[in-house]
Amino acid sequence: MATRNSSIVRTLRRTVWQQGALSSGEDQVVTECAIALVYNGISHVVMMATPVDLEDFALGFSLSEGILRSANQLLDFEAVATQDGIELSLSIPAEMFSLLKKRRRNLVGRTGCGLCGAESLAQAITQPHKVTSQVATSHASVQQAILALEDTQNLQKATGATHAAAWCDSKGNILLLREDVGRHNALDKLLGACYRAGLFTPGFSKPDSSGEGFLLVTSRASYEMVAKAASANIGILVAFSGPTSLAIELANNCNLTLIGFARPGRHVVYTRPERLT
Repeated sequence: MATRNSSIVRTLRRTVWQQGALSSGEDQVVTECAIALVYNGISHVVMMATPVDLEDFALGFSLSEGILRSANQLLDFEAVATQDGIELSLSIPAEMFSLLKKRRRNLVGRTGCGLCGAESLAQAITQPHKVTSQVATSHASVQQAILALEDTQNLQKATGATHAAAWCDSKGNILLLREDVGRHNALDKLLGACYRAGLFTPGFSKPDSSGEGFLLVTSRASYEMVAKAASANIGILVAFSGPTSLAIELANNCNLTLIGFARPGRHVVYTRPERLT
């Protein structure tokens, strides 16, 4: 099983065709495997993911999906390598497990739409809490984070095959970053890491429960990314690619500032521009 300190990159032989000529050599390829999240002995979901930062992933997924309400409700965690992949065994309180069993569905990995396994339209589109964060930042700070991100993406630089999610302070400094082959997984890993580091305080009882900062992701801004950000009371989400119409609608409804097409020298603000100076 791969951990933060072990290799999750494999070196493989490959052949390159370029302008009519063939050459042989080696490439570095990121590891991808099946990760099962098992709550109190019952398997809930299997995701295809990069086997690193797994406790961050387990906690972030559990909180962003509403399975847990606070980080301390993760009572125990164990990662077990099997022949078919990795099982993440989570112990959670009986009350939360009872609620999980009531809403449990047969999900598959969120490689695209993120709705596979939903049983109804009402179940598919969930409405997150209203974001109460009063965080503010500047356009210059957003640009600073965009410019700094590439140098912090070690897996992407090595393999060219991963997404990243980064937590940035209001001045644009990157404080934490997580990578994964899946955009949702990278975000869940980052959320879990932020909770474990004490950067976030679960709940919406105080305006800045997720601290003074913003979220930067290398993917498009889909409705799931907005919902996961809102679940942590994050006030600003910055995405490298464009947003979907549902993401914009959801961001407006839950009071989240949504920025897309984040590139050096340019970004587009779609909702709640008042948080940017």
